[in-house]
Amino acid sequence: MGPIGAEDPAATPWVDPSADTATMPRWVLRAITIFWLGFIATLVGRWLFSRLHTLLFLIAVSFFLSLAIEPGVNFLARRGWRRGVATALFLLGITLASLLFMGAIGALIGRQVANFIDDLPSRITEVQDFVNRNFSTELDFGDLIDRIDKAQLAGSLANNTISFTTTVLSGLLQMLTVALLTFYMVADGPRMRRAICGRLRPDRQERVLHAWELAIDKTGGYLYSRALLALLSAVFHTAAFSLIGLRYPVALGIWVGLVSQFLPVIGTYLAGVLPVLVALLDEPIRALWVLIVIVIYQQIENYLLAPRITARTLELHPAVAFSAAIAGAAMLGPVGAILALPACATVQAFLTEWGPRHDVIESGLTAHQPPARRRRIARRTPS
Repeated sequence: MGPIGAEDPAATPWVDPSADTATMPRWVLRAITIFWLGFIATLVGRWLFSRLHTLLFLIAVSFFLSLAIEPGVNFLARRGWRRGVATALFLLGITLASLLFMGAIGALIGRQVANFIDDLPSRITEVQDFVNRNFSTELDFGDLIDRIDKAQLAGSLANNTISFTTTVLSGLLQMLTVALLTFYMVADGPRMRRAICGRLRPDRQERVLHAWELAIDKTGGYLYSRALLALLSAVFHTAAFSLIGLRYPVALGIWVGLVSQFLPVIGTYLAGVLPVLVALLDEPIRALWVLIVIVIYQQIENYLLAPRITARTLELHPAVAFSAAIAGAAMLGPVGAILALPACATVQAFLTEWGPRHDVIESGLTAHQPPARRRRIARRTPS
């Protein structure tokens, strides 16, 4: 036993004097490098997105628009049309329809606001007489009517009109950009796809081309079916509003047709609000007739028109379509709400073709109609 405080040589581990204990593992330096490179790339990406988000948005719109008109352009190209001419024809039709819609709705809103300003004193007087006559009150809105300055309201309307005109001009510039991008995507579509596939192996080329074709079919089919339903709805409501005697029947018919078809679930209700309000400003009983017309056509469309027109296209579940529209509107605004529908239809098409599929077992939870009669028979059968 050695003296107290002396170290036992056997208990002390042997250390190689030639080893460098301060050497850092190689993976640590690599991890630090990857972290900082990723951090710098994220900052650069955020900066680029903040500068180019408008261009990226226009490219996304152009891509979906190119998918929508590609079937029509291919149809004309197979019949001898040049792809550039066919693409320009489709884009010209879409542009004219968009300008017609915006002009009709803009004129409608402008006239309604102007008429509302002119009729505001008389309407306040009508409300005053109605309340005093039915509730035995003595209200006098004379001071309120005297304070209404039509010139000031008109000036405010003029300022808002100038701001609205600036917004419209900016929107027209963006529409021109989308039209040019879409034209090049569709007119040079085959060459662009050849350039992409030239970098891939044959098996991957087949996958890319199949995915591209599927996106074109589903997006084009979905939008064409909706456009046809919107046209039928616009024609029906325009004729019905004319018979009812509603002002601006063409603008209101186009409004109902487009909004009811391209906004899922709530589009029908939002589309019916504007013509009902316009009718209320003229005559309350007319608003009731407008509401009856909208409800009747909705039933005709749900049970007769929509099943026949959309039989060969991909239908979206209402809950899925509504959720997609809300998500698209949150990210890209009203245009995103419209683009979310064909995007969701394309994704649903990919999911239906991806992976194996099996037969579903018979069950009351998977049947289209609950087997009520079978349950009643089972209850009557003695044990």
